[in-house]
Amino acid sequence: MKNIALVMGGFSGEHQISINSGCQVYESLDKSKYNVYKIVVGKLTDNKIDRQKWYWLTDDDQHHPVDRADFTVIDNGEKIHFDLAFIIIHGNPGENGVLQGYFDLLDIKYTTCGFYTSSLTFNKGYCNAVVRSYHIVKVAKSRLFYKGEPIDTKSIISRLRLPLFVKPASGGSSVATTKVKRAEDLMPAIEEAFTEDDAVLIEEFIQGREFDCGVMKIKGKKFVFPITEIIPLGDHEFFDYAAKYDGFSNEVTPAEVDADIAEEIQDVSSKLYDLLNCRGVVRFDYIYNEERKRLTFLEVNTIPGQSAESIVPKQARAMGISTSQLYEMIIQDALEN
Repeated sequence: MKNIALVMGGFSGEHQISINSGCQVYESLDKSKYNVYKIVVGKLTDNKIDRQKWYWLTDDDQHHPVDRADFTVIDNGEKIHFDLAFIIIHGNPGENGVLQGYFDLLDIKYTTCGFYTSSLTFNKGYCNAVVRSYHIVKVAKSRLFYKGEPIDTKSIISRLRLPLFVKPASGGSSVATTKVKRAEDLMPAIEEAFTEDDAVLIEEFIQGREFDCGVMKIKGKKFVFPITEIIPLGDHEFFDYAAKYDGFSNEVTPAEVDADIAEEIQDVSSKLYDLLNCRGVVRFDYIYNEERKRLTFLEVNTIPGQSAESIVPKQARAMGISTSQLYEMIIQDALEN
């Protein structure tokens, strides 16, 4: 049987989210077909992540070290080499191309986009510039700043206007993301975003409905999933961390929207998947302004959540693909290609 490393954890604020998601994925994988190992990258202790400690997490919650020189573990005295890395790390180093480059060097196959695509799309500022150059969808106006660079908040507000969003340029799950409504709150929001990343994206606010669309290509056949509408609940004005993980949102799949809007979102997602040279399962996020009838690109997630309750598995089920079938398709395609 093939040895599959289900790679989770990582170095960002999404470390525990990734482990939770990875453990749920583990339960869905067919153990009669594969030897599946839960491999955690980085160890969280006292709210700090030790990047040097990678371990195999057993079913009885034992931790066994991973040899990072060749990405192997010892199981009952036998050295286990992996045929495939199923990457479920959100953020650094799983979504930014670092792990992909590492696995390329070791000649280990993996389930995600390659190094270049992962690196480009993970930085929202760079990705926005590239997507804007394709002229197939509007991209929000924004400014990209690096730590240590002087920041003129008055100039930012004059150009982008309030309210606006401040977020780490390379991050996910809306960690350290703030919707800023008052001028005096802009710098504190920037400082918070810098705690998560060395680059910060400040982006104009666009009124509208939020839609997500998953895309994957398996054995040359492209699957463009039904779209999902994200509806934050209560005091949550956008799809923030609590809305994502604490139940403060409705995720309607398929979205209750006019067919021509759904088709536009699916068409743009399909084109971006190819233009950005994506692999595996990818999710594209948008805002649609009904008054202007305008679709705006938000971001691309090259490692979207993969638990049964995540958006992409729900979209797959809406088109008749079960969660276990989805993972089987992903694994087989990565092993064969």
